[in-house]
Amino acid sequence: MLSVLYEDDATWIYDKPSDVSVLRDRSGQACLWDELTSYATKPYLVHRLDKGTSECFVIAKTQQAQSSLTRAFAARSLSKSYVAAVVGRFASGFTRTVDLPICRGRKSRYRIAGLRDSIECVNNTYRVQQDHDGLEATPLIRFLVSGPRSMLAIKPITGRTHQIRAHLSWIGHAIGGDHLYGNKNHEAQKGARLMLHCHKLVIPGFGRFTSPVPKDFATSFGQ
Repeated sequence: MLSVLYEDDATWIYDKPSDVSVLRDRSGQACLWDELTSYATKPYLVHRLDKGTSECFVIAKTQQAQSSLTRAFAARSLSKSYVAAVVGRFASGFTRTVDLPICRGRKSRYRIAGLRDSIECVNNTYRVQQDHDGLEATPLIRFLVSGPRSMLAIKPITGRTHQIRAHLSWIGHAIGGDHLYGNKNHEAQKGARLMLHCHKLVIPGFGRFTSPVPKDFATSFGQ
């Protein structure tokens, strides 16, 4: 299940596949932690990941490394870079900032803290036109290539749960295979997996790690 991207005396970096939970959930399906504890000597959990997203998964080998890594994730001193295949033609030529606050919605979802009709894009920045009490959530999005879907490069500035998925859905470009925030009956929305992949993780003091875009991601985008 797990492929090792990098290993040293302090850390393991694994290539987490899509649709696998880090810890056991209500589905009762196998999780990454079960596999880790079956062969790794005393792994230390550092961060949680979205079940549907494929990406670099960091595990500490020592308590000292765990403390340092946990602080880095909490302080957002690291950086992540994603690619996503989304519904519709995304505007090309510019990097767009999505400055849309989010708040908890219904059924484990998050929503924009404002009305959908109040979202506007001015000077390549998406904003809400009304007062809000949501949490700051800001990714940068750049168009890469078009096909049946648009391929996007995404760099989160904040670390909010589901911010990329919620933002893209609310601005009309839901991620392929995202049945929580998108329309599963939309032809371009259909897919066996969430088409969101973190391909680069940079942690100061630990290194720069990359995870190749999965083959099924590229194949699904080209359909």
